[in-house]
Amino acid sequence: MVSRIDRKQVVDTALRLLNEVGLDGLTLRGIAKELNVQAPALYWHFKNKQELLDEMATEMTRRMTGSPEGGGSAAGPDDGTWQEMLLEGCRRVRRELLGYRDGGKVFSGTRMTDGTAAAGALDALMTCLTEAGFTLEAAARAWWTAYNFTVGVVIEEQSVHPVPGQREIRDPAYDQSERERQLGREFPLAAQAGRAMFGDLERSFEAGLRIIVGGIEAGLEPEARG
Repeated sequence: MVSRIDRKQVVDTALRLLNEVGLDGLTLRGIAKELNVQAPALYWHFKNKQELLDEMATEMTRRMTGSPEGGGSAAGPDDGTWQEMLLEGCRRVRRELLGYRDGGKVFSGTRMTDGTAAAGALDALMTCLTEAGFTLEAAARAWWTAYNFTVGVVIEEQSVHPVPGQREIRDPAYDQSERERQLGREFPLAAQAGRAMFGDLERSFEAGLRIIVGGIEAGLEPEARG
């Protein structure tokens, strides 16, 4: 017996359904219903939900790099500085993950099923950084730090604004006025810090990236800081 659906159909359906039900509500049974097949048909392609999540994250990476074959394009501007390339790479990751409900959670901790999915983009970034004076180890750590910051911010951001593309919808748990009312008298600075962190999330993300880039620059030899 051969399944009449393929892996790509399953993954595309799962990513679409993810925006409707979120990660907790995403099930193989629900995906099978969308595809009008019995749930066992999916097990020809994925043994469990984790295998599906791995493939979903891989497909998200392919879309992020702009190449179905997985080679990918540069992580940032081809003719820019290493700072611009690193910043744009992180912005691209954030934009893509925010396009999916719980996209940050799906992406975090999953394994690429296609080793080449991000290879082209990563290679281009490593080339840019090493040509700017980084050792390969320092270049890899710079990206690793900025990348993990980005994914972490997306997870937090999507807990505040759970519906993709609808920034006006905010989880009531992040009501800053209520938080300040509860904390303000005893912990006034902590109360105000919450608004700085979770108020303008775009601004907070950009500020954090600049802090990271500044730290990376500070660790370079003077001639390689350009």
